[in-house]
Amino acid sequence: MNGFLGEFLGTMILIVLGVGCGAGISLNKAYAKGQGWLFVTLAWGMAVTFGVYVAGQFGAQGHLNPAVTIGFAAFGFFPWSQVMPYLLGQFLGAFVGAALVILHYYPHFKATKADEGNSVGIFATGPAINNPVFNFLSETIATFVFIFTLLNLGNFTQGLKPLIVGFLIMVVGQALGPTTGFALNPARDFSPRLAYAILPVPNKGVANWAYAWVPVLGPIGPIAGGLLASGLQALLK
Repeated sequence: MNGFLGEFLGTMILIVLGVGCGAGISLNKAYAKGQGWLFVTLAWGMAVTFGVYVAGQFGAQGHLNPAVTIGFAAFGFFPWSQVMPYLLGQFLGAFVGAALVILHYYPHFKATKADEGNSVGIFATGPAINNPVFNFLSETIATFVFIFTLLNLGNFTQGLKPLIVGFLIMVVGQALGPTTGFALNPARDFSPRLAYAILPVPNKGVANWAYAWVPVLGPIGPIAGGLLASGLQALLK
């Protein structure tokens, strides 16, 4: 299971920090309640940074994202033999990270009804305008830009490169994220959405599975963007 532990722990940290931000800005009586988009994109950028650092320390490449893993493998940038351990680590780590956020904010979930901010939007993405074709295109374009840039950073677990990856996530979120919430990552969307759906979250709303196919069910959305980015990189090299 080469890479499993690093991807599991790194993705767990990613989700604890990113989804934790979502809980902090959404739930009643949390000090961050009502913070805006800059706060969100900066938090998710730093969540990726520290997730990559953790994954690298435990022997993984810090993908934290099936779109990265599958896209890299499809064009020879990553061995197929390691794809399944990486994917398992990513999806399981994301679920555990979401569960930790539920535990941490449990009193705040109890203090917040569904119409007051206790929604799946804390855990997963949704469109600003519900248009499946353009929602799909938005996720594909945003993920393409992210992964194509990532491919040109070399080994992004070393030195200050994870910080650069965090800034990349932040600017992608600011430039391309306002349409769909910039999932960019099937594990980041599916596993926290599942945790919200099946774990005993007080006062919770619906999990909005009708939208989940855009950022999750593949190979579409983020995975398509990852494949396009990796294919272009292979062609240009």
